[in-house]
Amino acid sequence: MMLSTRAGRSPWVLASLMTLAMGMPMMVFYAIGVLGPQIIQDLDISREQLGWLTTSTFGLAALLSPWAGALVQRMGNRQGLFLLFLLVAMSFSLIAVLPGFWGVLTALLLCGLAQSLANPVTNQAIAQLVPAERKAGLVGIKQSGVQASALLAGLVLPTLAYKLGWRGAFVVWVPAMLCLSYFALQLLPARANTVAGSMSWRLPWPSPQLWLLMAIQLCAGLVLSSFITFLGVFAQQLGVSPYWIGMLVSGFGVMGIVSRVLLTPIAARFGDETLLLGILFVIPVVALLLMMMAAADRLWPLGVGVLVIGLTLVATNAIAMSMLLRDARFGAPARTAGLLSVGFFGGFAFGPPLFGVLLRSPEGFAAAWPFLMGILVCASLLCLILYQVRRIAKGE
Repeated sequence: MMLSTRAGRSPWVLASLMTLAMGMPMMVFYAIGVLGPQIIQDLDISREQLGWLTTSTFGLAALLSPWAGALVQRMGNRQGLFLLFLLVAMSFSLIAVLPGFWGVLTALLLCGLAQSLANPVTNQAIAQLVPAERKAGLVGIKQSGVQASALLAGLVLPTLAYKLGWRGAFVVWVPAMLCLSYFALQLLPARANTVAGSMSWRLPWPSPQLWLLMAIQLCAGLVLSSFITFLGVFAQQLGVSPYWIGMLVSGFGVMGIVSRVLLTPIAARFGDETLLLGILFVIPVVALLLMMMAAADRLWPLGVGVLVIGLTLVATNAIAMSMLLRDARFGAPARTAGLLSVGFFGGFAFGPPLFGVLLRSPEGFAAAWPFLMGILVCASLLCLILYQVRRIAKGE
């Protein structure tokens, strides 16, 4: 079939599929940020319990990620993408029918399974189908799909939730997910680049460099998940309307797209991307300090802080994934992407509940934001350590 080789010849077809594969499993994460106040009210839950909805998705993703690379190698790019989109469709459908907090928690587990496949299958497809000189650029484009889902969630979900309820806002995406699963079967080579069934499922032991990069991504995931999960709650506390909460998340998404598309190839031109990575962890500390100045009659620090974090911290995951593709010492792209995702998704799983516990204190957000600042400082220090380790490994 002519369509079956089209993705291999057209970088834009492959880029579109990769971008959607990264973005759609993350839609639920940004939906929790946008619709958090409505979810809390409808399910009659606490702010802390809202964080556990994020944990259900990304906790499972973190647990499965070490083996997701092996599964993707067995299935191949075509079947891997098909399964990813199908799982998202099933998750969003179950959100509409399973009752109560525990029902939603269960439905989100399927999204966690899809999320565990996203980085391994997209990294493997890029490694196998894209020329070396285009890899970093396409990684930046496909990683921007995560932020494109933030843009879409912020623009569309408030209106959908107003007309259909927050559960109905999820169901709207199910037909699109089913169409994407069909397109994955049609546009990618059939049974191409799969690995023999005797392939070992044993996990490779991460190198010191990969351990450090995993720890850095743990910090990034922890801060990003806490920030987005409770952004809507924080903004509502300042008197911001649901519409403008959506605009904040959309602005975060736009800045994230810009940062990932621009900074990933720029970082690849450096002899070592690690120093730029460290800088991108320091700037958000200033942004959080600025956000702490926000008040009901002074909202501009909130908006500026959200945009700055989107423009800096969001790019760190894309740069880390690009490092895996550019440096063979990290290991095979699909497997190392899965291991790196353990750190990133582990941060997503632990961050919101920890942040929710801090919100119990009398100081509330005034105690929780400094916690995130401390994590960012730790990440920047880990980047310096990784820089030295890579220099030693190169014999410099």
